[in-house]
Amino acid sequence: MAAVLAIAAGRPLAQSPQTSKPAPQAASATKFDPLVSRTLKNGLEIIVLEDHSVPLVTVDLAVRNGSFTEPPELNGLSHLYEHMFFSPNKAPRRIADDGMQAGIVYNGTTREEVVEYYYTTTSANFPIIARLLADAARWPGFDESALAREREVVIGEMDRRESNPFGVLDKALDDRLFFKFTTRKDPLGTRSTVRSATTELMKRIQNRYYVPNNSAVVIAGDVTPADAFSTIESLFGDWERRAVDPFVEFPLVDHPPLPASTATILTGPVQTIIIELGWQGPSVGKDDAGTYAADVFSFIIRQPNSRFQRALVDSGLMTAVDLGYYTQRNVGPIAASFETTPEKAREAVKALQTEIARFADATYFTDEELANAKALLEADDLFSREKPSEYVHNIAFWWSTTGLDYFRGYLKNLRATTRADIVAYLKRYVIGKPHVGVALMSPDAKRVSGLTEADLIGGGK
Repeated sequence: MAAVLAIAAGRPLAQSPQTSKPAPQAASATKFDPLVSRTLKNGLEIIVLEDHSVPLVTVDLAVRNGSFTEPPELNGLSHLYEHMFFSPNKAPRRIADDGMQAGIVYNGTTREEVVEYYYTTTSANFPIIARLLADAARWPGFDESALAREREVVIGEMDRRESNPFGVLDKALDDRLFFKFTTRKDPLGTRSTVRSATTELMKRIQNRYYVPNNSAVVIAGDVTPADAFSTIESLFGDWERRAVDPFVEFPLVDHPPLPASTATILTGPVQTIIIELGWQGPSVGKDDAGTYAADVFSFIIRQPNSRFQRALVDSGLMTAVDLGYYTQRNVGPIAASFETTPEKAREAVKALQTEIARFADATYFTDEELANAKALLEADDLFSREKPSEYVHNIAFWWSTTGLDYFRGYLKNLRATTRADIVAYLKRYVIGKPHVGVALMSPDAKRVSGLTEADLIGGGK
């Protein structure tokens, strides 16, 4: 499993999209399924996670928006819209700053395939935060001064990414992996699009995506489903449905497959050598079996006693190594990343490529490792529910990217994943397939290592 790129309003870029992702929810067939959901007549989905252990409640608005909807001229504007969301609005029933004085925490995030906004407060203030969310969603202000201010905040996030060598490395990988439609995988966007953004463009995004039949409200914490449904319906029930599904009117692009392996070596102020290899992986809705297999295999080789870890880390070739898949509806990336020293770089790359070529061998992992990986994935889900205020983000991500049916059935399908499924996934997406190699090191390390782009390409096509 791999990471979600989360860009929080007013905060720096949080992390790369290749490290961890929200843990999926347990299958509805088990006693662990905690979700209750309902869809209003206008298409708005309401999802409730009831938990009375602490008198707090979080309300999250998830919208199917993000960089996967963005052609070059709109790149980064879903994120800019997120920053504008909490600006003064034009709601006919505004409660001004009353809610902000009631012990409320709020924020927003923009990812490739979801944008979300959330408030957390004491359960007594649930009606207040629900109204705040409805007012901001339905009657945005699009104030010119607020837009000018938030443009600069977003530009500051771009500055921070460009000053962070790891941000540069991840961007280089994604730009090559999704070479034809690079903007569709970059929620942060470009300076030119953000600087030229207007309130009219913000309204265009609103009219396309901020509609009830492209949104969900997720409530978690000290609230009953009955109260949650009643409150949300009273605030959102008359929100006008969009006549045409935005993804029918504005279809997603089809990322073309990599025609050949490519590589690049970047230099920067880092102490070690960091190398990433990336592949285009399965898409939800097109190869669901591949997504389950990807998650199970990633957990198998992530364990300290796996053959992968023993060959690459225990041998001393690398200080750390990981391989993961990031679930996406519109082509999820697979990425292997590791750190090493200049003296061991070329040998480490070759060793990684040797291990990848053997992934499908019958002896590469045992039946016990396969069973353990499934158990660990389920345990991850249970632990992730410990804080409902954080688990709402898992629910929002999975609702937008995969839909609740995939979300609810995840562990059931995960348990059914076989060795043959994993081998099929590896042969279809990884072994012998074109990939992108990106390395980051200091100029001195580059000289000492002797690493070349040809080394990173290796035996790939």
